[in-house]
Amino acid sequence: MISGCNLENILIAVQKRPSRALLQEIGLPPHETLLGIYQGVSLGKRSVTTPPLYPDTIFLFQKPLEELCDTIEEMERQIEKTVVHEIAHYFGISEERLADLGYG
Repeated sequence: MISGCNLENILIAVQKRPSRALLQEIGLPPHETLLGIYQGVSLGKRSVTTPPLYPDTIFLFQKPLEELCDTIEEMERQIEKTVVHEIAHYFGISEERLADLGYG
């Protein structure tokens, strides 16, 4: 646990698949799979005077997770890895740093 940091006003939601609009918006190449995404304002970019209007949300995408995993155990590990990855974005950790930590 990171001392002094809390997960506040954050939702975790599951959708069947990411929308085409979302995939286009983030520019995901066709050969890559999106398992989850963080949507919100990371802690380092927040303003005390203008708090976010909506809760931050971590979306997990059920079908891509199911297609990637062969067993329940693999699914559990992948969901854990995906949630940790997206929570890291809430704290402002970059994709590059996550890759260095094994969460890429």
